[in-house]
Amino acid sequence: MNETKRVALITGGTRGIGLGIARSLAQSGYGLTLCGRRNREEIEGVLRELGTEGAMAHYVQADISRQPDRVKLIEEARNHFGRLDVLVNNAGIAPPERRDILEAQEESFEFVLRVNLQGPYFLTQLAARWMMEQGQNSRGFRGTVVFITSVSAEVASVNRGEYCISKAGLAMSARLWAVRLAEFGIPVYEVRPGIIATDMTSGVQQKYDALIEQGLLLQPRWGTPEDVGRAVLALVSGAFPYSTGQVIMVDGGMTVGRL
Repeated sequence: MNETKRVALITGGTRGIGLGIARSLAQSGYGLTLCGRRNREEIEGVLRELGTEGAMAHYVQADISRQPDRVKLIEEARNHFGRLDVLVNNAGIAPPERRDILEAQEESFEFVLRVNLQGPYFLTQLAARWMMEQGQNSRGFRGTVVFITSVSAEVASVNRGEYCISKAGLAMSARLWAVRLAEFGIPVYEVRPGIIATDMTSGVQQKYDALIEQGLLLQPRWGTPEDVGRAVLALVSGAFPYSTGQVIMVDGGMTVGRL
């Protein structure tokens, strides 16, 4: 096992929040395995950018909602780096079409939950087994798992119920894995972003601009992928060694109760 550089696997790591996380880890010397559904040719610029940060970035085209792709992703990460220190379950999708829950379609529900919940749940199973193996073979090994959820895990949006349910389920997944992996010394954290400026939120920019102007947030600005990246870096670097199973809010104070 390569002892000179820690390696992170970031799902959906070539755009949006995932890329913000990848940048933060690259700047701190991590080797990166990134996955997404796009062809490699479409993300060559991202890989070059991360390379200028000093990172070895390996891309695997994989759809985490599919079991064979999850297996392929872990196998390719193992073959390329030979180790895995950090899993960041970041990949997620919005509903193809926002619909009121009175008009919601089962096909959209199943699609969103396969990507946002079922995929990371079982990818964590594969990664955890590998981390446990590394821990048995290397006394200094320190694995970490991070789930990127959303304030939608607790804030209801009736025009995208399937997304809210998927994130609420992912929040429980983080707790379950924190409990199960504690005996192996593998901490598990949940990072819960709020309104983050990405391609996923670009279509509702005017809506959130107005809400921010009206005082929705204590810190009146959009969050950035880098805000989330810095939070993840702190967690995986061991800055919170006695906090497994905890939720880190990156929401500008959106969910702070106020009178």
